[in-house]
Amino acid sequence: MTSLYTSQMDTPDGAFSIVTDESAVLASGWTEDVDLLISLVHPSLRGTAVDSEGPRVLAEAQDAVTVYYDGDHWAPMRVAVHQQSGPFRQHAWEVLREVEPGAPDTYAEYAARSGNPGAVRAAAGACAKNAAALFVPCHRVIRTGGSLGGFRYGLRIKESLLKRESRS
Repeated sequence: MTSLYTSQMDTPDGAFSIVTDESAVLASGWTEDVDLLISLVHPSLRGTAVDSEGPRVLAEAQDAVTVYYDGDHWAPMRVAVHQQSGPFRQHAWEVLREVEPGAPDTYAEYAARSGNPGAVRAAAGACAKNAAALFVPCHRVIRTGGSLGGFRYGLRIKESLLKRESRS
């Protein structure tokens, strides 16, 4: 069984937790509830939580979060992420990592960018099922009219992230 490593850090938007295996981020978000994050990891990737110093990827992920809040909004995209789902969602998560900070996509634009312009609901579903918030920046997708849409960690945090990214 795979070993899981966890960490928690303070950010301007509150507590941020990260779950990794030996090589990639599996889940992350603005919560202190690591069990919640582990529950978001696809069952085939889940393992046993380990209470020891984590692998290099955990330190890289923590550094990327710090650097993100210091103004390098691409930093989390340079950390390996592993999520498991069907082909469209897998591809859509990869596409999310290419969305420009400060220039959010609408759900329709995101669906088109993901290769299926008619799959707006599926694109929204990819955002909703994304376990690796910030590293797969689902907060960079908004509604066509400009409203925020949803976000697992609350609209206050989504708005804060988008404002932070628009200033750089």
